[in-house]
Amino acid sequence: MRVRLAVLLFFMALLTGCAGRAGAGPGLAPGRENRLSVYTSHKEEVYAPIIKEFEERTGIWVQLVTGGTTDLLERISGESGSPSADVLFGGGVESLSAYREFFEPYRCAHYADIKTEFRSEEDLWTAFSALPVVIIYNTKLVPQGGVTGWGDLLNPAWKGRIALADPLVSASSYTGVMTMLQSLSDSPWETLDTFAANLGGSILSDSGDVVPAVLSGSKSLGITLEETAARYVSQGADIAIVYPGEGTSAVPDGCALLKGARNPETAKLFIDFVLSKEAQEHVVTAMYRRSVREDVEDPSDLISWDGIILSSYDLDWAAGEKPAFAGRWLEALAP
Repeated sequence: MRVRLAVLLFFMALLTGCAGRAGAGPGLAPGRENRLSVYTSHKEEVYAPIIKEFEERTGIWVQLVTGGTTDLLERISGESGSPSADVLFGGGVESLSAYREFFEPYRCAHYADIKTEFRSEEDLWTAFSALPVVIIYNTKLVPQGGVTGWGDLLNPAWKGRIALADPLVSASSYTGVMTMLQSLSDSPWETLDTFAANLGGSILSDSGDVVPAVLSGSKSLGITLEETAARYVSQGADIAIVYPGEGTSAVPDGCALLKGARNPETAKLFIDFVLSKEAQEHVVTAMYRRSVREDVEDPSDLISWDGIILSSYDLDWAAGEKPAFAGRWLEALAP
């Protein structure tokens, strides 16, 4: 009920925004100064209300292209400095950092309100929400306390029973695997080999498939983001959330201005908007996400940060090792 009310209030706010798109009559496209092209890897339930509100408040016409984070980053790379979009909305910031040469530094208007740990020193990206990585399990298949951390995912007892989206496609899955590797040992590639073998050759194609696979019982455990799991738990799903005892990461997803963007000023307005207090409060009340702003409290039904052990996640290492990871991952999965 709380979420429904929050969403209703958010959409009612549309009535206070600009009535229509500035500079465009019926059936006419607006001028370039009132256009914005967005690449996003977010699910529709995340991007749709944000985009709608931005359009209504500013009168800017948004053109949207959706896809997986890796696919969109590869597309940006292939556009060689002449991107079709102006801004990238979504994707773990270590994935964005791996493609840093395609982004233009921009310091958000709300920079001072962002928590220090979620700021980009080079302003190559702006954090959108904080996303702790968690382990989930089916409460009908796994006893309470039967899984406590990353080490359990290396236990042969769970071989073929672990739900994981392909980390070469899903940025959140890549973050999850790299978090596990950094949290467990000083020999990450050996750990990766062991983990890959324990998957039993079963890899999911999309991060959105992880919770359904665990919920259906086709898998017993899974690696996902807190906000995804929390939404299912709020609906009474038979899954439990584990914050790994060895520690976990809370790498934010982000927004980034594309180098060579045709509409850089509208892109900056969009980045400022998604970091506004109102938009960040919507992130909390309707999405089960943790805000990156100092003045916005976390969802009341999530445990506090004090209850989460955060490991020292090396963002630069995770970003720099993407090519090496890809090769090792494919090798580890080979029959």
